[in-house]
Amino acid sequence: MQYGKIEALLGSEAESLLTHKCETISKDMLSLPGPDFVDRVVSMSDRPIPVLRAMQTLFSHGRLANTGYISILPVDQGIEHSAGASFGPNPIYFDPENIIKLAIEAGCNAVATTLGVLGATARKYAHKIPFVLKLNHNELLTYPNQYDQVLFASVKQAYELGAVAVGATIYFGSEFATRQIQEISKAFHEAHKKGMATILWCYLRNSAFKIKRDDKVTDYHASADLTGQANHLGVTIEADIIKQKLPENNGGYLAMGKGYGKTSKEMYDKLTTEHPIDLARYQVANCYMGRAGLINSGGASGGASDLSEAVRTAVVNKRAGGMGLILGRKAFQRPMSEGVQIINAVQDVYLCKEITIA
Repeated sequence: MQYGKIEALLGSEAESLLTHKCETISKDMLSLPGPDFVDRVVSMSDRPIPVLRAMQTLFSHGRLANTGYISILPVDQGIEHSAGASFGPNPIYFDPENIIKLAIEAGCNAVATTLGVLGATARKYAHKIPFVLKLNHNELLTYPNQYDQVLFASVKQAYELGAVAVGATIYFGSEFATRQIQEISKAFHEAHKKGMATILWCYLRNSAFKIKRDDKVTDYHASADLTGQANHLGVTIEADIIKQKLPENNGGYLAMGKGYGKTSKEMYDKLTTEHPIDLARYQVANCYMGRAGLINSGGASGGASDLSEAVRTAVVNKRAGGMGLILGRKAFQRPMSEGVQIINAVQDVYLCKEITIA
């Protein structure tokens, strides 16, 4: 996809997103993605040598190979959202082999999915595309529904499947967050000892983050200040890559009122603005200034707007200093050829030299 097509897909936001200059946190302060990221950044850490190899394996596969950017296909929605709801739009994905085929056909760096999917396909595909085993999930079959990430798999099983990385979710802000932090910190330490990289879904989860004032409800689950702090907690337990929702607003701490968390005037006046790229730059800053790569999620499928939305997210992530996109439902909830097209469009943003760091 050429620059002009990307520009057209951005529509009225094209000029703002493609020409914006970030004057909050300078790009010179960041550890930016690049072909030498493992040598320049990861090798300086305490990660065991096999983890360096695992990280380089991620960076060396697919259409984005050797760019420092990554494109991952994540498919674990069948557990939480129900398999019927997730795969109903395209039932071929009830067969786990088609999940792997989509990732390969689309030229992804890796596929991130469940123990069951990888266990059913490992002997045929573990040497053909990097595997990321998602260790924990939230399931909504328990009645009444509860929102808790529980372990479905072990680090040992990931190692035995030939995975190059493990993934996990922590619901920061939830009543279960303390236990989840402890569980995943321990799991990530074990994964590093076994030579695997670690990817953390740093999601917020608490109904209190939806605040009603003057008959208007504002959802702060994707506010830059709260998600930024979730990222900072994630890198504290040594996540190598952080997955986060693209920020949609800011001021979550302020909206929650006095007595919740800690803030600084500079968080809102100096380190961020209302521009989407500046908000995402704050997320990157909280990932140790990019020492842990930020990959933003592709979000739910919205139909005809999926292509333009995915490209927009990729542009914001790249220009903010992020490392890539992890896009699932927009791809697998449609015919495979169309899913490949959307994933390739996202990858084209990272391959486009005209789209630079703001």
